[in-house]
Amino acid sequence: MEQTEGVKLSFLAKKLGLVNFTEEMDLDEHMVHLADVNRPALQLHGFYEHFEENRIQIIGMVEHAYLGSKTKEERAVIFDKLLSYDIPCLIICRDFSPEDTLMESARRYNVPVLGTDRGTSEFMSELIFELNNELAPCTTIHGVLVDVYGEGLLITGESGIGKSEAALELIKRGHRLVADDVVEIRKTSSQTLMGQAPKITKHLIELRGIGIIDVKSLFGVECVKERQKIDFVIKLEDWRKEADYDRLGLNEEYMEILGQKVVCHSLPIRPGRNLAVICETAAVNHRQKKMGYNAAEELYRRVQNNIDSGNMN
Repeated sequence: MEQTEGVKLSFLAKKLGLVNFTEEMDLDEHMVHLADVNRPALQLHGFYEHFEENRIQIIGMVEHAYLGSKTKEERAVIFDKLLSYDIPCLIICRDFSPEDTLMESARRYNVPVLGTDRGTSEFMSELIFELNNELAPCTTIHGVLVDVYGEGLLITGESGIGKSEAALELIKRGHRLVADDVVEIRKTSSQTLMGQAPKITKHLIELRGIGIIDVKSLFGVECVKERQKIDFVIKLEDWRKEADYDRLGLNEEYMEILGQKVVCHSLPIRPGRNLAVICETAAVNHRQKKMGYNAAEELYRRVQNNIDSGNMN
């Protein structure tokens, strides 16, 4: 398990279309380490107890209106106090322009000042989403991630067992590739694991005997996807005659990823098995279970009812 060291402010500025009012500062040198943000209304009034200086500070309509009620000299003191803390940056929303006193303090304490014309709440929501994604705990897994009927299917197994071939067949059947060979997984919330491909292998599949193929170029943009929530795992393994495989599915197995349990099905491989159809069926069955219907439990209920009816006779 890995933890990202931080996200560059230049990345956020480009991703969210922010204007850099402090152009003389190199945003690559400024890092953000917390996914939370702060609107410093209380701090502008002088209350700095419990102030999280590691958060991005955002000025919206309320803060701007409050500052407008102060004199220029009072605002200079307020800005100097706020920016004297080691904050990652200050972002001004609603297309408000920073005044000279703010810019003087920003340059004095080397704090970038950015701006956007978007509404404060809308902008904060997208900013927090991006920060959560970039700063989430991260790990890599050897496997293939495919979007099958909207369900995120992670296919794992030993090298050469047929993961990429199964993914290719799923793609030809209209499903979408997210990542092949190496899957980057981020825990964006306590219940959500998001997978994506490393930049170097994005949209590519390796087929032994053929080589590297570009899925986006061969099959079109509708057959690839940037990122996908991981809903369940299929683990491919060589079929062994002496092994005892689950035939009912009453007891679910799990695979732990970044401390979170994900439903995992062990699928034995032998000649004649259509992996793509099995993966599609598993995806539909998983969705059905989330909607409250479990075929294995239904079979168990029918058997119990049949036994009870027999006893009554």
